[in-house]
Amino acid sequence: MHGVMGRKPSAATNNDIASSRLMLLMLVAMTGVAPISLYMLVPALPMLATLFQRDISIAQMTVSLYMVGIACSQIIMGPLSDKFGRRPVLLWGLALMVAASIACMFAQNLPQLIAARFLQALGGATGMVVSRAIIRDLYERDRIGAMISLVIAVMMIAQMLSPLTGGLLETAFGWRAIFYVVTAASLVIAVIIALALPETRRDRVEGRGFRGDVGSLVTSRAFIGYVLCQVLASQIIFAFAGGGPYIVVTQMGRTSAEYGAWFATTGFAYLIGNLFCVRFAPRHQLEKLIWLGLALQFTGSLLNLTWSISGINQAPAWLFGTQMIVMFANAFVMSNSAAGAISVRPDAAGTASGAMGFLQMGIGSLVSQFGAYLGGHFATTLPLTAAIFVLSAACASTMVFLVPRRMVVVNEELMEQAEEEESGML
Repeated sequence: MHGVMGRKPSAATNNDIASSRLMLLMLVAMTGVAPISLYMLVPALPMLATLFQRDISIAQMTVSLYMVGIACSQIIMGPLSDKFGRRPVLLWGLALMVAASIACMFAQNLPQLIAARFLQALGGATGMVVSRAIIRDLYERDRIGAMISLVIAVMMIAQMLSPLTGGLLETAFGWRAIFYVVTAASLVIAVIIALALPETRRDRVEGRGFRGDVGSLVTSRAFIGYVLCQVLASQIIFAFAGGGPYIVVTQMGRTSAEYGAWFATTGFAYLIGNLFCVRFAPRHQLEKLIWLGLALQFTGSLLNLTWSISGINQAPAWLFGTQMIVMFANAFVMSNSAAGAISVRPDAAGTASGAMGFLQMGIGSLVSQFGAYLGGHFATTLPLTAAIFVLSAACASTMVFLVPRRMVVVNEELMEQAEEEESGML
């Protein structure tokens, strides 16, 4: 075991690793540990504000600064994984998360908890950026989108259950119990990765460092196009999540619980979209899947804009029913454009993944606020649906004007090989 982990695996070993269920489990765990930890604490925020006798906006910083930590981790850990390897950077990140989670357990006031949460995100989000780089190391270009979708689909199931888990833990054992569980889970994931994950990073070009990686990426039209496509697609989610509660509760006069139920339908549509992407990806090149997603995304956002202009989507069924089309399509766009971005320079996949994640989270925090403004300061859904339509159009424009056309011929042998790999993973 030590010999396998200490050196770069051969092509045969890579194929064995890529087709193993243990690798899928590790990818899901390292990707999900940070976002799951984020949502587990959300139900306890009102209680924390009361316990520490602080305003709810201060308690909310345990979430907002956590997101800042995720964004910072993306831009730091990605390049480090290109330089030092995926495995050591991932283990150091998880070690930081374990230490920060222990600090959260013993926090005596909100400022201490907020600072520890920032460090927790900084370490935990290492898995989010490194997992995409590992997927690029192990899989061929047109299989990457399927693997990203598969990881997201499995992770989302756990992520949707995390607020419920956090609420039950806080009610039964107190808020510190949430961090007992997070600490134990992080430690278990770190041990499994230390024992089972080999180094997957590809050989580096001599003399190529961070500057060289960044220079080659930012001068590539394809990389800029794929990244902008992925980032703009993700902003549709942030905008709708920011404005949705105000529209449903304030404009439509529904309860928060009803909003939560309707919002879950969009998450379900996104989950189904990822599962369809897993199914279709082995048979189609990723550009075709991106275009399919862009067409559906544009159509759904145009329909929602039309319903807003006509005034018929002031009922949740119209608004969320059409948004489900957008979210189903969004899964195709995001996973496959991410695959394209990290494939432009395979030996700099960590840097590419980090830049993409940083932009997604950084811009997302602003777009979420903008979405909340559009939903909370108007008496109609039109401003929010118009913003989502503009984002959909801008997303499609990046593929039209920036990403070069690519023709790939897929023969029957490659299709059979892809089907074998898919059946092995599922």
